Amino acid sequence: MTTHQIAYLAGGCFWGMEELVRLIPGVLATEVGYCGGAADTATYEQVKTGKTGHAEALKVEFDGTKLSYAHLLFEFFRLHNPTTPNQQGNDFGTAYRSVIFYADAAQLASAKKVIERVAASNEWQAPVVTEVTPYQAFYRAESYHQKYLLKHPMGYTCHFVRPLALGEFT
Repeated sequence: MTTHQIAYLAGGCFWGMEELVRLIPGVLATEVGYCGGAADTATYEQVKTGKTGHAEALKVEFDGTKLSYAHLLFEFFRLHNPTTPNQQGNDFGTAYRSVIFYADAAQLASAKKVIERVAASNEWQAPVVTEVTPYQAFYRAESYHQKYLLKHPMGYTCHFVRPLALGEFT
């Protein structure tokens, strides 16, 4: 029996995040899109201007009996640099900021705990700037963005798995 859960995360370009997150044991499905903006809709053409306030985000469906939310967040911090405001690699702008969009009080508490641990780890040379924001809406990105790096294996990504030593997460 699975305990189906959903997380919404933003850590820079959604292509690279999706490619690595989908490989985490316990992840059932991923989808790229946009979260956290003021506009009632979001398309790539709108979001890339920086005027909507949306971040390129990842919807992650996972089996809570195989992967805890806290452990998923630990993996999230291994895949991007949470200390660069509005930037990942060569991508600049508010669409590339680091954000955890929490759906309920349990996700909020878990996000705060994981960020506290990441910040105290001394694994980064600068303060963690990851935002923790209430989830409001997810706008699915255009189909050509979905599973982009599976379709284009030589495509650009600035994401990789870092060897962080943060201990166990349950």
